[in-house]
Amino acid sequence: GLHPESEESSSLLRTAVSVLQSSYLDCTSRDGFQYSQAILVENDVFLNELRAFAQAKEAAGYSQEELEETFAFLLFDNEDEAKEVCQTGLRINTSSISTLGDPAKGVYISKYADCLHPRPWHHGKSGYIVIFKLIKGKVKAVCENHSTSYTCPSPGYDCHIAVSRNTVTSRISPFQAFERSQYYVYEVSGGSVAERPRQICPYMVI
Repeated sequence: GLHPESEESSSLLRTAVSVLQSSYLDCTSRDGFQYSQAILVENDVFLNELRAFAQAKEAAGYSQEELEETFAFLLFDNEDEAKEVCQTGLRINTSSISTLGDPAKGVYISKYADCLHPRPWHHGKSGYIVIFKLIKGKVKAVCENHSTSYTCPSPGYDCHIAVSRNTVTSRISPFQAFERSQYYVYEVSGGSVAERPRQICPYMVI
């Protein structure tokens, strides 16, 4: 018979694939990707902090919609990088993008599972996707800022998205689609910025 762990890992893979497929921007992506293995990230610290964040925001009067858990994605070329993020969490000062907010004050993460890179995904390329649980909280649409005076986190909000996100279609360039479908997530309390926003929690590596 099947070993329980292989049964477990195949059901994990199914879960991961369904998360990814329900988060595609382009419906043709379903045929274009093959996923081989999923690893569940079990980190109680991050899960507890995600819950603590949700409780604090609920107490602050956030709506159920604002507290809803959603998924977001990051792509890594190698397994070590992917594993490191799962161990240390998603930290500020790691993003090369700066259009929605200062990368030193928050983190960037992709909304779409097939739009994880500024360049087109070429045939035969492989990588590691980390699926995160995300509580968006209060979301503010901001204009893309290509200057060096970065947009700061907005007081009273937890997340920035691009105003032009509504124009993300498979017709624009991969770079624009990637840039416009980012979440910029931050946690500011008492004037200081969290090293690792609690509202993002690594969930699976695939």
